[in-house]
Amino acid sequence: MMLTEITSVAAGALPVQALKDHLRLGSGFSDDGMQDGLIEGYLRASMAVIEGRIGKVLLARRFKLSLQDWRQNGEQALPVAPVTALVSVTLVDVNAVESVVQADRYRLMQDTHRPKLIAAGILLPVVPTDGRAEVVFDAGFGVAWASVPADLAQAVLLLASEFYENRHDLGQRVAGLPLAVQALIERWRTVRVLGGGAP
Repeated sequence: MMLTEITSVAAGALPVQALKDHLRLGSGFSDDGMQDGLIEGYLRASMAVIEGRIGKVLLARRFKLSLQDWRQNGEQALPVAPVTALVSVTLVDVNAVESVVQADRYRLMQDTHRPKLIAAGILLPVVPTDGRAEVVFDAGFGVAWASVPADLAQAVLLLASEFYENRHDLGQRVAGLPLAVQALIERWRTVRVLGGGAP
């Protein structure tokens, strides 16, 4: 299984000013935006860490999931949530010939933690021998920062602040998330059982 991010978060969607306010950085000076690039980098890094821990996509993006075969014949769990739309399902054979699956042959089962691609009938289409299936889908709480749940938004700001304030630390700190960040994201963590199969 391989998950690829097709689109990325636009810089304008990131809460750069909110983090600057959180850090109490001065304003009104000629170099007011001088650190915006640095702050944007820490925001992206903290989002990546939190998304990785909870299996949720904070800001809307498009992804491609490549699979050698379906986990189950009639359904396939998607690795992140919340999934808002299935864009396409494509079968690719050993010669890289693509075959787009008709949209009426599958549907999205939305779920807070484990959304799934579900067969419209009994079975999903057979993946070609030595080929793959590619599922393209959109995921995320929304396109604007205001659509991110408040506790997750706060966790991102706290972690980005930690990165910013300790940017000159040469690896002297203990690895791991700050306790406040852990507490904020705990209810969003995906519980995986049976090796990621259906619970």
